[in-house]
Amino acid sequence: MSDLKIVGRVVRNESDEVIVKSGNYWNIPIIDIRWWKKDKPTKSGIRVNVEEAKLLLDILRKELE
Repeated sequence: MSDLKIVGRVVRNESDEVIVKSGNYWNIPIIDIRWWKKDKPTKSGIRVNVEEAKLLLDILRKELE
């Protein structure tokens, strides 16, 4: 059902990091952005389809200008 690969990481410290994955979930292309603590996923994160990810990226670009 899930075919995700890691496309990026943001390390905060030795035990916490954000891992970004992309792939297909139930045949829907998705992006998963999630906090990991000590190599285990937390509930903190977001999984969006590609169209939602594009809208999110537009919002983030506006905020970071």
